[in-house]
Amino acid sequence: MQKDILVMNSNGPLKGEVKIDGAKNSALPILAACVLGTEEIILDGVPELKDVEIMVEVLKHLGSKIEYLSKNTLRIDSSGITTCETPYELMDKMRASFVVMGPLLSRFSKAYTKAPGGCNIGARPIDLHLKGFNALGAESKIDYDEIAIEAKDGLVGNEIYLDFPSVGATQNIMMAASLAKGETVIENAAKEPEIVDLASFLSKMGAKIKGAGTSTITIEGVEKLTGTRHTIIPDRIEAATYMLAAAMTGGEVKITNVIGSHIRPVIAKLIEIGAEVMENEEEDIIFIKADKKLKSTNIQTLPYPGFPTDVQAQFMALLTVSDGESRIQETVFENRFMHVAELSKMGAVIATSGNRATIAGVNKLHGADVRATDLRAGAALVMAGLVAEGETKISDIYHIERGYSNLVEKLSKLGAKIKKISVEV
Repeated sequence: MQKDILVMNSNGPLKGEVKIDGAKNSALPILAACVLGTEEIILDGVPELKDVEIMVEVLKHLGSKIEYLSKNTLRIDSSGITTCETPYELMDKMRASFVVMGPLLSRFSKAYTKAPGGCNIGARPIDLHLKGFNALGAESKIDYDEIAIEAKDGLVGNEIYLDFPSVGATQNIMMAASLAKGETVIENAAKEPEIVDLASFLSKMGAKIKGAGTSTITIEGVEKLTGTRHTIIPDRIEAATYMLAAAMTGGEVKITNVIGSHIRPVIAKLIEIGAEVMENEEEDIIFIKADKKLKSTNIQTLPYPGFPTDVQAQFMALLTVSDGESRIQETVFENRFMHVAELSKMGAVIATSGNRATIAGVNKLHGADVRATDLRAGAALVMAGLVAEGETKISDIYHIERGYSNLVEKLSKLGAKIKKISVEV
């Protein structure tokens, strides 16, 4: 057997230009929402990612006809969907695949699946999703890991309060409510840009949605949704990762196709620790430069618009070689410090207690054999490998490829010494 690994050697400062792809966390629910469309849909800016490939396979299994017009543009026709049962082997690979349940339930009043898989970064229960579906008149039955949801009399609008502003639950309920009878109000809804992008897409198809991006979203059910053309928003987490990589290497990088307002907390923290960040909002460009040793800081992850949990691991990697002692508190996912052990193998000095981590900056990291334990942990290890003395080998890179398209090519163009190879196992 063979497996792919990343091999990295210390390089100088990253320099050049990198273009950000469409957002993974926006593309996946929008692809799922195509189940609701009764006419042709064209999506632009779809990222080339493993997770996207899985979602496309899920849709094809359901009966959608999908054609690649280019590497980032898809034509989707879901008018002839033939089944409400999603393939268990695909659902097990990716947690985000559960967002097809809302569209299936909305259009066909029933949906069958398996409990979703994905990164092991915490419980991330689907209880809030099911609570929302039940409030709309559906009944859900769970037999081991099999889930059956049915609304025998159709879905009916209702007021739904989320105990936590879950992005996935907000998306699933919003899609389910789009064809429900009457009005649905989601309170304590997630506010992420990906929620706004999904609402924009649904609205183009004929949905009536107000308040996306705020804590209260109102959906007035309509009889049917049609087709449209839509461009996926830029991936704010990918953009933040390249900004942090530039800063960590003391580089100077121009980042294009990025919306600065979507990553305001990350920009603020970079400026606070000594990096230079300049924005051109009209052209969606950010310039970042870091030509001096960066300082320590304290970070607390929060739901949007707070500091994103999806950037916590990458910022921790940066802080391992910054001056002084930094502290990070993770409040969103309870199991998101798995990268600490891997960074420690590279010489990082990090102590954890519960959901808190203390990072003592060191002068240098050293190369080591490490493992990507999840998507963002993998990105953090790639960043560490950019500055570590000697050779770094990263295994289980399928996690990284779930969220970063053309990573090796993009980093190589910026001057990174990185390559992907296959090795015997």
